[in-house]
Amino acid sequence: MAAYEEQEYNKPFSFRVWAKMVPFFKPYKKYFIITLGLNIFLAGVDILVPLFQSYAIDRFIVADTLEGLVPFALTYVSMIVMQTVSVYFSVHAATTIEMNLGRDLKWAQFEHLQTLSFSYYNTTPVGYIHARVMSDTLRIASMVAWGLVDMFWAFVYVIAVFAVMLFLNAGLALIIMLVVPAIACLTVYFQNRILRWNRKVRRINSQITSAYNEGITGVKTSKSMVIEKDNDRAFFARTAEMHRAASRSAKLNAVYIPTILFFSSVASAIVLARGGGMVQRDLMQLGILSVFISYAVVLFEPIQQLARLLSDLISCQANIERVMDLLEQEPGVADRADVIEKYGDNFTAKRENWERIRGDVVFEDVSFMYPDGKEYVLEHFNLHIPAGMNVAIVGETGAGKSTLVNLLGRFFEPTRGRILIDGVDYRERSQLWLHSQIGYVLQNPHLFSGTVRENIRYGRLTATDEEVEEAARQVSADVVAEKLEHGYESNVGESGGRLSVGEKQLISFARAILADPAIFVLDEATSSIDTKTEQLIQNAVGRLLKGHTSFVIAHRLSTIRQADLILVVKDGKIIERGTHRELLESGGYYSELYSRQFEEEAAMRAFADSGREESGHAENGHAESGWPKIAGSGE
Repeated sequence: MAAYEEQEYNKPFSFRVWAKMVPFFKPYKKYFIITLGLNIFLAGVDILVPLFQSYAIDRFIVADTLEGLVPFALTYVSMIVMQTVSVYFSVHAATTIEMNLGRDLKWAQFEHLQTLSFSYYNTTPVGYIHARVMSDTLRIASMVAWGLVDMFWAFVYVIAVFAVMLFLNAGLALIIMLVVPAIACLTVYFQNRILRWNRKVRRINSQITSAYNEGITGVKTSKSMVIEKDNDRAFFARTAEMHRAASRSAKLNAVYIPTILFFSSVASAIVLARGGGMVQRDLMQLGILSVFISYAVVLFEPIQQLARLLSDLISCQANIERVMDLLEQEPGVADRADVIEKYGDNFTAKRENWERIRGDVVFEDVSFMYPDGKEYVLEHFNLHIPAGMNVAIVGETGAGKSTLVNLLGRFFEPTRGRILIDGVDYRERSQLWLHSQIGYVLQNPHLFSGTVRENIRYGRLTATDEEVEEAARQVSADVVAEKLEHGYESNVGESGGRLSVGEKQLISFARAILADPAIFVLDEATSSIDTKTEQLIQNAVGRLLKGHTSFVIAHRLSTIRQADLILVVKDGKIIERGTHRELLESGGYYSELYSRQFEEEAAMRAFADSGREESGHAENGHAESGWPKIAGSGE
């Protein structure tokens, strides 16, 4: 399985990138103000605690008295209570930001994904989309809610501590401040390397997510092809690579943290030695020395925290770029603003303005090239399909049979030329208007997790139970429901996993019929159904397609002999057109295909018949042979 080449996100910090998040921040500015204000207060409390300690040492311990202890204790306890309450509200506000921001980002991405064209999903693995919607969103929400707040607290705390130390004793303060550049240089050196390895870990993790998704969804194929060992080897290689990158990051941290602690201990030792001498010479009070020691011990932690959070901030920018890359993806096919104004969009349909489709379709001088293609698939193609006509599209596998229906459904638009629906360029109307009037039955139908009834009702959500069951009966999908333990209320499993492909096909057909569309598109709709079931569907199709414009992509040519028009596709081009009889009489490519398929099916029937005859002879041979009878057989 070829690895998807994901875009690298390693730009330096950019306010422009973060500014893209402002619309998501605005609804929660009240909570941002609350948590930032409370963190200023909490930083102030953290600074005051050593000063309270200093006062207690000088006022009560050195002076050897308890006078004024009660008011001091009450003030200190009150401050701690206020700190506790502030922490509660600060955490509540930050949690609110995290939960709501994460939800809004997921909503925005999922909603935008509904608007993107097929071409995006054809080139982007599901695992990478999943990583953006889940992992990247979670990291952004966490960084904004906690990381930015912690950075703000650490910045306020460090600045305030230096200000207090300079005020109390500039000499000792400068000693501590001299250690800061060394710690800053070490932090920059290590964090840049740690960040690089962490980015690699996240990139590999995204690949693992994609591989895991493919491994689970394709488990039947893996087992049928006996490639579990190869899958295991490939997955192990990815996880091993991630392990190596994560281990490298951990080793750098293992060197970085003790190094910083060493410099912090050196600074504390210098302060203690120099400050202790000053206390002995009565140049400084003991309480002031305790303040400096307390600050020296804890000061370097917020400095480290600032450096780490700054690296995380730069790293999180990659997550923002990935999410914004998805949100800024332009759909390959989009409605114009005036069309949306009249007809609505995918989420706010203005059905009162929708015209009913009769089903008259015209391809007018249509040329088409796929977005990633280099050659035209169709050139100057013209076709008029009156309302109610049954059109069959045939050709060998990979010939390009789906191109026409993809253009008809406006999953792609003509590179040149127009497609008219009832005499109007379909770009003059909304995609939702068109899609709601086309019923699709695909070769590989998708069912949603839920019951049989729910999956059929997706065709028309307002349908009654009786209408759902009637649609099922018309295509024999009721047989599927009857086989399951709870009938129509039986769960089909994830993606219809409890059903065979043929059974899923029947439910998909019932769903399309329930929608009662003006145009039907059947893409190899009977290729996965046994002959008996196919005959039942063919009878139903003959009745249901009557009066509807329909496009049938067929593999079995015997199923489309009654089509009003057959289009023969080869190498992405329409090379023949006509009725079944006309095409056979012309002796062209269709006639060759039909003859070849007829011979193959005849050969398969002959092989099956011969197998049954041999089986019958074998049974008779056993019955008439002179083999000894088995003891206890009753003879």
